Amino acid sequence: MELITFQLLSGSGASVTGYLHTPIWEMEVRREQFPAVVVCPGGAYAMVSEREAEPIALPFFAKGYNVFVLTYSTGKKAKDFLPLRELSETLRTIRSRKEWRVDPEHIAVCGFSAGGHLACSLGTMWDDPELLKVYDNHGGENRPNAMILGYPVITADEFAHVESIENVSGCKQGTPGYQYFSLDQRVSEKTCPAFLWHTAEDDCVPVENSLKLLLSLQKHKIPYEAHIFPTGWHGMSACTEESGSRDDYNARWLDLAITWLNREFQHQP
Repeated sequence: MELITFQLLSGSGASVTGYLHTPIWEMEVRREQFPAVVVCPGGAYAMVSEREAEPIALPFFAKGYNVFVLTYSTGKKAKDFLPLRELSETLRTIRSRKEWRVDPEHIAVCGFSAGGHLACSLGTMWDDPELLKVYDNHGGENRPNAMILGYPVITADEFAHVESIENVSGCKQGTPGYQYFSLDQRVSEKTCPAFLWHTAEDDCVPVENSLKLLLSLQKHKIPYEAHIFPTGWHGMSACTEESGSRDDYNARWLDLAITWLNREFQHQP
């Protein structure tokens, strides 16, 4: 494994940690390029949770993915599309650095809670007109090829996680601009395929967030897979002892997500 770090967007403070495969020249299969996953931990756009960083990165790495963990801007710096610009720049940078051996056509974003909102924002809003006013996406180099969303913040309605939406929008609930980041309203025919998982018992980010996104994906005929587990609290991460939330039943989401992503990438050009 080769570990790298790089900074994003001068003045933003965001950084990325990369976990890269070192080519094994005796092995001919996929020694030139690897698919990649960019991980966006949660934290209500108030902080970035370490529990949803390396505990997520390592299982994907073990399955043959190069993995990048984004520490994005939070708190008062989370508004003005800054986290979305940072995630956009992460994908653009990864695609531009051939020495990192990433297949540019097979890059997924994977986010949890507010990080799920960020990942889904890129999956749905990568060419949003308001984003393009403040960020040059170089003709779509920021578009992910797939997204994996764990208990994501999605809506800005009665099921919203208000703190997350207020932080990312820079607007108080009920004021103009707050609704702009309701992502179930941002799905279009250009949205990337999605894998979602949530628990029905989540009392922090209600499962309706995922359900409403699923309805929008279905309406626009975007490929998806979804798993709603009957029990479990918010923020379960990898559902392991290492992530502080061991749940062997719900831990299946990781194998399901990796299997889905492998299949999705096999079917994409």
